[in-house]
Amino acid sequence: MESESIVYGCIRDWPSDSPAECRLRREINRQVLDALPAGDAWPFLGREMFAFCRQPGDGLYQTQVIHFGASYQAVEYEWSLWIEQFEALLKRLYWASAVVHLETELNGTHTFRWESDNGLHSPEEGELRVRCAWEREGGGRG
Repeated sequence: MESESIVYGCIRDWPSDSPAECRLRREINRQVLDALPAGDAWPFLGREMFAFCRQPGDGLYQTQVIHFGASYQAVEYEWSLWIEQFEALLKRLYWASAVVHLETELNGTHTFRWESDNGLHSPEEGELRVRCAWEREGGGRG
């Protein structure tokens, strides 16, 4: 049996004093996520793996948190493609920071973090300007 990889994390928006601005950013983020492929049509990122609280008071205070997770068959061998698709998604969203955890049976756990240069990213910015750092915890047994 092939080894299993677990990928999970969250994408955080930034709080704002303007409720209308927050609603607009949440709505645009929702539209982007709803446009992701569904079912068997997605190779790495799909609509079903993302979730978020939609209404203030229902787990949404000031900051929208988009959480995600999926299990894959040895995704670490195609990790650069996964990252490429994830960063393409980040380019289309409003966010301040993102974290991805990759748990592998053979290579341990890796944590990847994205922070925008100025504390927030807007889709209008075009290029993704981030500081990405990765951390590794523990090694596999073999």
